[in-house]
Amino acid sequence: MDFFKELMHREQQDKLERYRILNQNVKKGEILFTGSSLMEQFPVNELLMTNGMDQVIYNRGIGGFTTTDMLQHMEEMVFGTEPSRIFINIGTNDIGSPEYQLEALLERYEEIIVRIQERLPEAEINMMAYYPVNETDKIPEGEWGKTAFVTRTNENLNIANAAIENLAAKKGCRFINVNEGLADERGKLKKEYTIEGIHMYANGYQVVLQNLKKYL
Repeated sequence: MDFFKELMHREQQDKLERYRILNQNVKKGEILFTGSSLMEQFPVNELLMTNGMDQVIYNRGIGGFTTTDMLQHMEEMVFGTEPSRIFINIGTNDIGSPEYQLEALLERYEEIIVRIQERLPEAEINMMAYYPVNETDKIPEGEWGKTAFVTRTNENLNIANAAIENLAAKKGCRFINVNEGLADERGKLKKEYTIEGIHMYANGYQVVLQNLKKYL
């Protein structure tokens, strides 16, 4: 394991430990946001205050996580908060992997849903669409920038979104297309919303929150 992977692993383990402790004091039956960095970086509580909304939302996203990682840490990322409503955004790191296979992603995502339904049968499960990317206007520097968009393309994301929507229907969950207003005329994530083509600033998340409002 190289230095940067080791650093990321340690950071992920630190977050899991913080979540374990936070989960001891949560208010049960509230809303949960969970997934990878695209969920972790959602400044939902600050945006709730800005928009005059009073929902209680716990965020248990972890940067760099895949569906495989989430399956290994369901206690910290889902079950520990005992939520009544769950919003999931997981799988973009799977799509960004050189070994990406849609069928494998769907199999693991379905296993996540099955485990939630078995453990929290009354919880409402909402599966969020993957956000578009912008692989032209803000390509990150360094090695990561050279590989970030090899498989993490808008074409693959759109195909995955259609498949996730079908999975949601199959499992009795809700699929939410949260992307209205995020893309430019080319279908790419708007330049003013994105840090480096994938992750978003708060103005992008404000758009997502508006698209989520009626479900919260």
